Amino acid sequence: MQTQDKLTDKQLSDEQSREIAETIREELARRRISRQALAEQAKLSLSTLEKVLGGRRPFTLATTVRLEQALGVSLRKSVVVVTPPAANDVAPDSLGSYAHRAVTWLEDVYITLRPSFGDKDAIFAYRTEIAWEPKVSSLVFREGERTDAAYEHTGEVAVPHQSGFIYLVIIKHGQHRVITVSRPTVSGEMYGIISTLRAGPGSQLTPTAAPIAYVPLRNIAKPSLGRVAPDDPNHALYRKHLRRTLEEPFALFLTL
Repeated sequence: MQTQDKLTDKQLSDEQSREIAETIREELARRRISRQALAEQAKLSLSTLEKVLGGRRPFTLATTVRLEQALGVSLRKSVVVVTPPAANDVAPDSLGSYAHRAVTWLEDVYITLRPSFGDKDAIFAYRTEIAWEPKVSSLVFREGERTDAAYEHTGEVAVPHQSGFIYLVIIKHGQHRVITVSRPTVSGEMYGIISTLRAGPGSQLTPTAAPIAYVPLRNIAKPSLGRVAPDDPNHALYRKHLRRTLEEPFALFLTL
């Protein structure tokens, strides 16, 4: 126990502390959250957070781990990893070379929201689970409870460090469907764009892009699934999430 305490109380170097403080400030600005909200999420005092961000106190390993868990990102770029992950616990380079323990914050069950392609006033909602799959050594996502069950997909999750976004990718028989979303907000939602093919009359398919939102299932008391019409009790909430994608904006749609 004493050895563990010494490890977690270890102070990081000045250079590491500066790097971490800069990354946290960038995340706060990008996510539009306050220092007070982050301190509460990380179970730290606001005073402690202000001091480490202001350079008046170095980061400790324990403080850094709490902030990483709250933000869902790795803050330690030059910190020596004490216990390297097993070789089969790291995703392939094509998906971002992430370790399982570095992305556990993504594992959850979400309600997926996007505009209905068949009814301009409705919102299409279904269940998506993101979980680690040891057989392929990566995160995978599985869709379920779709009214169009034939189109339920399972695919890979890429988490590259460079862009800071998350990619849910399906490649089947040469066809690609890509969903690009932000890292989770403090309350766990992810917002972005789905790029897919919309089925039309007969065999007609049309490339289509639309806003999409992933809301943790626990955040919705009584979720509605399927094609959610304006008279549904959850329609206003679902619409608010999709509008947030565009209004904040987490994604942009350019027109000529």
